[in-house]
Amino acid sequence: MAYHIRLEQFEGPLDLLLSLIEKEQLDITQVSLAKVADQYLAYLRDEESLSLDNLASFLTIAARLILIKSRALLPILQFSDEEEESMADLEIRLREYQRFREAAGRLDTLLGRGQSAHTRESFLGTQVVFYPPSGLSATDLRTHFANVLGDIPVFETLPEKEIQAVITLEEKIIHLKQSLAERAESSFADLTSVATDRIEVIVSFLAVLEMVKQRIIFVEQDRFFSDIRIKRFIA
Repeated sequence: MAYHIRLEQFEGPLDLLLSLIEKEQLDITQVSLAKVADQYLAYLRDEESLSLDNLASFLTIAARLILIKSRALLPILQFSDEEEESMADLEIRLREYQRFREAAGRLDTLLGRGQSAHTRESFLGTQVVFYPPSGLSATDLRTHFANVLGDIPVFETLPEKEIQAVITLEEKIIHLKQSLAERAESSFADLTSVATDRIEVIVSFLAVLEMVKQRIIFVEQDRFFSDIRIKRFIA
């Protein structure tokens, strides 16, 4: 990246920040991703021209940081396969875009030198071919295979582990839709009255925010910390 970020816990390039977090040398929960985004937007405003390479790099790293922080703050919250694939697809597309941009730059350099034709590199390696010894018999092969199979560890029963209940955002949204299908109006307290722990309450709140974003419901609150009224959105 062509710019550095400055936070209380870190100062340097964004890719180094991601590297330290992935190696667990820096606590992601102590890093303000909002400040990272604000500093990058300020950086873009100061730039005379927008670098698509830098933008692609930032989006790739930012998507990874958001995913890591989400899992660190809510370890029990599991993303659905579709959400996982969507985030992975974004990262893959951005990295592919970056590679194509770099390849295009190299091709442009070669064209500038007047090199308009190129061949692939010749194969200089040695082709691997199996030539069994002339004296090898079926008995020898059976003996060798028996020795190999004998080195395989004996199957052992693994200790039983208790499976922890997992709550996904997608499941909670479906549950909220079903609850609101029975009545036009409800409250956040009613919807979370059967929650088994704080994590389920947090996931329920995230589900409400997502449904508001999708214009499925709208919410009202008289004052700070008062109960939230939830109503079906009527177009």
